[in-house]
Amino acid sequence: MPISRLHLDAASIRILDLLQQNSEMSISDLAEATGLSASPCWRRVNELKESGLIKGAVALVDAQSLGLAVNVFVQVSLKQQDRESLDVFNAAIKTKPEIVECYLMTGEADYMLRVVVEDLMKFQALVVDFLTRIPGVANIRSSFALSQIKYTTALPTDHLKSRG
Repeated sequence: MPISRLHLDAASIRILDLLQQNSEMSISDLAEATGLSASPCWRRVNELKESGLIKGAVALVDAQSLGLAVNVFVQVSLKQQDRESLDVFNAAIKTKPEIVECYLMTGEADYMLRVVVEDLMKFQALVVDFLTRIPGVANIRSSFALSQIKYTTALPTDHLKSRG
């Protein structure tokens, strides 16, 4: 069922909110929290998965605990923004696990990356040995995060509640 045709009532939205907070929540706990019985709750969760609205469930790992203390936002500009240059850059970025996010942007830079590494030497190696060697890269600017004020993977759902 396409996402656009999926009916999201208050119970389905509540299920989404709860699963975004804890994807390991049991069906019985979800049912209790949404006021549904277990079978209809299970069916709704399956519909959300089958529609593609719920893409999967992952464990959120603490970067500091893994020794990944450096969080860097990197703006990259290309020499030209033709399809081939974009494809080459996109393919290269997908090969590096320390680049945890990459967005094609409007504005001054063509791309915004979020990089998570152990230390400054690892970041320097990524820039010098990898980013600068991607064909078509013209400019790289980096900003180091000093502290994380807010981080969430949960998407807002309040705009869906007003559709009622």
